[in-house]
Amino acid sequence: MFALSVWISHGQDTQLPNWKPGFLDIHHINTGRGDAAFMVFPDGTTLLVDAGDMSETHPRTTSNRNAKLAPNRSKSAPEWIVDYIDRFVPKNQNRQLDYALITHYHDDHFGEVDSLRKIAPGGYQLTGIMEVGSLLPIKKLIDRGFDFPLDLKDTKVQSTERFSKDKYGMVPTLKEYWKFIAHQSKENGLENEALKVGAVDQIVLKHNPKDYPDFSVQNIASNGVIWTGEDENAFSLFKAGEYPGENPLSNCIRIDYGKFNYFTGGDIAGIDRFGQTDINALESHVAPVIGPVDVATLNHHGNRDSQNPYYVRTIRPRVWIQQNWTADHPGEEVLRRITSKRLYPGERDIFSTIMLQGTKDVIGGRVDQYKSQEGHIVVRVYDNGNMYDIYVLDDTSEERKIRAKYGPYKAR
Repeated sequence: MFALSVWISHGQDTQLPNWKPGFLDIHHINTGRGDAAFMVFPDGTTLLVDAGDMSETHPRTTSNRNAKLAPNRSKSAPEWIVDYIDRFVPKNQNRQLDYALITHYHDDHFGEVDSLRKIAPGGYQLTGIMEVGSLLPIKKLIDRGFDFPLDLKDTKVQSTERFSKDKYGMVPTLKEYWKFIAHQSKENGLENEALKVGAVDQIVLKHNPKDYPDFSVQNIASNGVIWTGEDENAFSLFKAGEYPGENPLSNCIRIDYGKFNYFTGGDIAGIDRFGQTDINALESHVAPVIGPVDVATLNHHGNRDSQNPYYVRTIRPRVWIQQNWTADHPGEEVLRRITSKRLYPGERDIFSTIMLQGTKDVIGGRVDQYKSQEGHIVVRVYDNGNMYDIYVLDDTSEERKIRAKYGPYKAR
């Protein structure tokens, strides 16, 4: 089930070999400003999950508490995302994203407006996914919708204290997002949909699906609505009018390719305010329908409220990937849980896009358990989903050369 040996080579002065048909490539891009994962499916279909772009006007963003804009400040975070995609998109495909998926409406996942943002010809401010979509056409944009559990377009909702005093400006950013969607739909044919929980026919192979019958994207959860594991049946944790915050409303998907499984769930969590496992939280409910996977991203960047013991024991990945940008991640107790062989046996490797000095000062030698603590992290799945490798690419240079390669791993 698990790879018994891991081949590691450091200091390689080489480029990542080009994608070719049959490869599933999952690139976790480090810009220092939030999550972004670019995926190339086995037939060349492309998907971008999130386009984080935290505002440079917040002292938190520019302090030592947070990561620096990577690789440098010559471009914005969305411009670096597009630059990265242009480097690794299949050369025989049109220059476009077949799909973009926004997990939820926080700045480190879809952008944030401020006084420094430029205005696009469509009249909207350029940030996050809006800037990405202005530079690189998106065919279908999937989000969590806007009308459940609260109607975010309702001015009464917008004027409540929760939103009117939000210092990170979610509602003002959403207003620009809706302008972006309207303009791109009219001018470039952008399609916008909410994630359909339980569906396997919303994000599909667009080019040669018959060649890869064992590939699928399973929609697991959205807005606290969770797939039961049967057909497209689902149940909801929240009622209309009940707003638990953005994180529990995150879109969650599982990607399956042959024996290989990958899960990413935005900022869902599973630890309550007292530091105990919350059996009613999103992690606890989605874990049984996710099942064991080969690779999983750390929910909520590895924040202390995530990766509860039941969730860890249930999905038990061989590889954990942390998309990080702050010294607050990971929580030491999270690291204890995901490395515990009392929760599940066998080896597991952990990779992070960045590890800040503040984290190292607090956690100390425990961070040495990470295979890599900086760089873009690429999962390359091949042999019809039977095998995969992990590449770490240099995030300090536009050349993005290989720093290390780990594998081969055998899919379960």
